[in-house]
Amino acid sequence: MGPVFLLVGAPAVGKSTTAHALAARFPKSLHIPVDNLRDMVVSGMVYPGAHWPPELTEQLALARRAAVQMALTYGAAGFAVTIDDFWDPFSRLSEYTPLLEQADVHRVLLYPTAEVAQARNLQRSGLGDAVAYIAEGIRLVYDSLTPEVNPLRAAGWHVVDTTDLDVEATVTCILERNSHP
Repeated sequence: MGPVFLLVGAPAVGKSTTAHALAARFPKSLHIPVDNLRDMVVSGMVYPGAHWPPELTEQLALARRAAVQMALTYGAAGFAVTIDDFWDPFSRLSEYTPLLEQADVHRVLLYPTAEVAQARNLQRSGLGDAVAYIAEGIRLVYDSLTPEVNPLRAAGWHVVDTTDLDVEATVTCILERNSHP
């Protein structure tokens, strides 16, 4: 089984960019952006917000179960796999339990300050309609994560403060912690 890295955090903290750069450090690798799996829904897509209807919970669970199956399949073929997803305060990512029970699976929380996450959102989203939606998502995630960080560390999560790190430094930090090339 190749190594699997589950990278999570708030919106706009660099999960996809970091996961892609991390995967690129391995000779055989696959990057699974869970948002891309969700974007495959043609009709009936439900987006996260302050209220989580059952349809949203179902769609997130389906995408995450698909990511787990892809990771297990590619990992068994010797690929290093990176998955990026947002921290879900409701399920606490319980959909990944079958994956997290496997050997060589690494849980990583990208956790810059909330102010840096908001600044990155502005830089990434500009002044369009998406900036307010993502800003609210950042606020909701940080409100739920703040009391969770130490229990996550205790549960084996690698919490990486990326406030002052660029992508390459973040990838190096993840690899050093997890003893990979």
